[in-house]
Amino acid sequence: MPSLPNLDARTARLLPWIVAIAFFMQTLDGTILNTALPAMARDLAEDPLRMQSVVIAYMLTVALLIPASGWVADRFGTRRIFFGAILLFSCGSLLCALSESLSQLIAARIVQGLGGALMMPVGRLVVLRAYPRSELVRIMSFITLPGLLGPLIGPTLGGWLVEYASWHWIFLINLPVGLLGCYAAIRFMPDLRGPQRSRFDGVGFALFGAAMLLITIALEGLGELQLAHMRVMLLLLGGLACLAAYWLRAGRIEQPLFAPELFRTRTFAVGILGNLFARLGSGALPFLVPLLLQVALGYSPAQAGMSMIPLALAAMLVKPLAKPLIEHLGYRNVLSGNTLLLGALLASLGLVGATTPYALLLLQLALLGAVNSLQFTAMNTVTLIDLDDTSASSGNSLLSVVVQLAISLGIASGAALLGGFSSEIGKGTVNSLLGAFQLTFACVGVLSMLAAAIFLQLAPEDGRRARRLNPEIDG
Repeated sequence: MPSLPNLDARTARLLPWIVAIAFFMQTLDGTILNTALPAMARDLAEDPLRMQSVVIAYMLTVALLIPASGWVADRFGTRRIFFGAILLFSCGSLLCALSESLSQLIAARIVQGLGGALMMPVGRLVVLRAYPRSELVRIMSFITLPGLLGPLIGPTLGGWLVEYASWHWIFLINLPVGLLGCYAAIRFMPDLRGPQRSRFDGVGFALFGAAMLLITIALEGLGELQLAHMRVMLLLLGGLACLAAYWLRAGRIEQPLFAPELFRTRTFAVGILGNLFARLGSGALPFLVPLLLQVALGYSPAQAGMSMIPLALAAMLVKPLAKPLIEHLGYRNVLSGNTLLLGALLASLGLVGATTPYALLLLQLALLGAVNSLQFTAMNTVTLIDLDDTSASSGNSLLSVVVQLAISLGIASGAALLGGFSSEIGKGTVNSLLGAFQLTFACVGVLSMLAAAIFLQLAPEDGRRARRLNPEIDG
């Protein structure tokens, strides 16, 4: 670990605010967009059911670049990279607002993703290196608080801006915050580098990135891109081949991007695979619900955004219950039971119709938010809890990648199911657009429930030996 920098009192006081603001920008942007997708589709003359690429382009870019964030910060310095990340994110926001076609918007979202992939990993790295371990829990808790406010404010603000201004403002509001962040980064961000220059596994990075990209495009090919099944199979097999080549190579080199030895820790292996498959349902939730409310049920953007408040609020309120519940029941029982409950609640959205009482819909969303929050906390904590200090950094980086990738795959899968059922409207199997949404939620819920079989592979005592449970881990 490098020696701690000599921070003056003002920098030590302001640094957590700078990182927290960057975190807030990122989480707000991730939630404010979903409510605006139908309005954006109308303005760009696109089908609102095929707008998932706007979300996936950002998340996949973030997932691709997270593994390189630590090496880039050590190579060029944290101040320069953090400043560049905020600048890229802000420029991407401006380009999004100026976009006049779906392809331009997707390209602008990729620029945003380049900045987003570096903002939070580098921000956390600065905090880790700049403060003593005794201050770390307090500082990290302060930094993650805005991440909880983003999902609470984002959908409502997005719906309000779309209804009373235009969708362009969901991106333009990032600009003044970004300018302030750029100034603060240049003025107060310490320029830290690693104690020694490590080699970056460029070949492994290319193979792992190609695998993620090809598999995601394959799923997109079933939905928005409407590729022939032969091309989808070729893309899927190509992605799996790149992934196999990566792991075979990683097992024979000294410093791979992610070491296969990580999976010798049972809790890590179960946590990573559980994250990947359990999030296929919950990852699609923020994308599918605003579409259901606006496109199928006729809600206004503002009303759809406000309907998401119970989901985010319940997620915040249930967080303090995660630690005592897990300590009492154990990870195996909590995760297997909670995964079944999460899948059942997702499937229950398939019962929502035009005659469903609004209060009952809000109750369903609140329950989903609470169960989802407990799921994320338990999954992420069990993944890292038994790793030693030497492998914790690599394990945490892989977890961050898997979280982003799983959400992208969840949105792509949900959109593919919705597109498939929508194409059957009027053919006897699906009667209406609402019916297509109902069948999609039922399928997504069942797929999520299957992930419970993964968590049943945990032993009852797994996670109890280590007492490093931190309910602030989320995402």
